[in-house]
Amino acid sequence: MKPSLTKALNTAVTAAKASGALMRKNFHSIKIINEEIQHDIKLELDVRSQKLIEKTVMKAFPEIPVLGEEGTVGDIGAEYRWVVDPIDGTVNFAYGIPHACVSIALQKRIADRPGTEADPTGNDFESVVGVVYDPFCDELWTATKTGPAKLNGRKIFVSSRTKLREAIITIGFAKYKWSLNATLPMFDQLIHRVRKVRIMGSAALALTYVASGRMDAYIEGGIRLWDIAAGGLILERAGGEFWNQPLEGRPFAYELIANNGKMRRPIQNLARRNVKK
Repeated sequence: MKPSLTKALNTAVTAAKASGALMRKNFHSIKIINEEIQHDIKLELDVRSQKLIEKTVMKAFPEIPVLGEEGTVGDIGAEYRWVVDPIDGTVNFAYGIPHACVSIALQKRIADRPGTEADPTGNDFESVVGVVYDPFCDELWTATKTGPAKLNGRKIFVSSRTKLREAIITIGFAKYKWSLNATLPMFDQLIHRVRKVRIMGSAALALTYVASGRMDAYIEGGIRLWDIAAGGLILERAGGEFWNQPLEGRPFAYELIANNGKMRRPIQNLARRNVKK
C-alpha cells in the first residue's frame, strides 16, 4: 500500500520534534553510556529516543518497518521502510556540544531488477521523505521526493560557488581505522586549497548545511545509511548532488561526496592526484 507522502512527512516531523524535545530535556543531565569505543559512544538515550520515534511512526503506519541505528522492527526489505537516526552527533551531545540532530527518512524500494532480489543494505532503496531536526537551534529541514527542500517552512537552495578556493567543505571522520586512514590524505589536500575545512560531527547536519548554502560540500567514507538517508534527499531537492557509493562487504556503509552540484569533480581530481603520489 502506497503511503501518503504528506501524512508521512507530518508524522516524521512529529516524531523528530518529540525526539528533539527529549534531547533538549536531557542535554545537561548525566549521560548513561551503553557502549564506548575509541571514536564513538552509544547512549541509553539513543535507544529511548528511537523507541519514541518507532512508537510515533508505527502508530500512523503500522505496516511500515523501521531500520534504525539502534535496531530494526519488521522486514527492512519491504516496499517501504523508515530509516532513523535518533541522535546524529551522539559524541557531541554526550560531551555537551549543542550540534546534534534527529534524522528520519521514509524510503521506497526501487523496482526489482529481473532475476534479482532487492538488497536492503545497498542502493536498492530511495528516500521519498526526509526530516532533519536540530533541537538546539530549532531548525527543521524537510523534503519529499516531489517537493522542495525547506528550512522552517521556507525553500532553501545550495550555493552557487564553483571554485575550491572559495569553498567551505566539511569532512567527516568515521570511527573505523580504515576510514580514518583513507580520509586523512584528502584532508591534507583540501585544507591548502579551500577557504575553510570544518569537522563538526553530525552527518545529517552537514548535508542540510550544504543544502542550505552554508557549506559547499561534505565528504566522508564509511558513513552509515541512517546518518544520510534524510539529509541526502533534502540536499537533492535543494538543487545539490548526493553522490554516494555503497562500500562492498560493509552493510549500510557508503562513500560520500555531497555537494552543491559543482564541487565533486574538483574534489575527485584532488583525490586522484593524491593516489598518484
